[in-house]
Amino acid sequence: MNLDRPIAPDPYDLLPPVDSFALTSTDLADGGPLPTAHVFTGAGGANLSPQLSWSGFPASTKGFVVTCFDPDAPTGSGFWHWLLVNLPASVTELAQGAGADPEKAAPGAFGVRNDFGNAGYDGAAPPAGDRPHRYIFAVHALDVEGLDLGPTATPAYVGFNLAFHTLARARLTATYQQPG
Repeated sequence: MNLDRPIAPDPYDLLPPVDSFALTSTDLADGGPLPTAHVFTGAGGANLSPQLSWSGFPASTKGFVVTCFDPDAPTGSGFWHWLLVNLPASVTELAQGAGADPEKAAPGAFGVRNDFGNAGYDGAAPPAGDRPHRYIFAVHALDVEGLDLGPTATPAYVGFNLAFHTLARARLTATYQQPG
């Protein structure tokens, strides 16, 4: 791996600014290491999505989207690990492991295929020996009940739609490095 390559920017810093709200987890600490439970099975983990809860979002919120993105993947476009779309505004918490079956997370919610090719959560799996990667968990508060797209949408198309419907965003970042 070329460890001298520049560190990728935080993708949310490149988007138009929006308000923020609180995102907490009993499994993750912002800026801390990603526990093995949330690492991909092929990289020695249990592949469980972390517990997440959020509060303080705008009163006008009509729905949510939850994502997990690794901007440090050596791809030129990062790596999407999770896209849970069309959560109702009444859902403000996901239990640990909820990403395994997106349809059970909330009625009407669905997973969009991540960069592993799966519709649920798939954990960290950076190349062995690469520098630590950042895993940005984000909850996007929307001005619509659901994005007008289906489960075959690409992560980029979800992001495009989020740019027009996000009222506020909460983020929590964990890091993981796979030993070389």
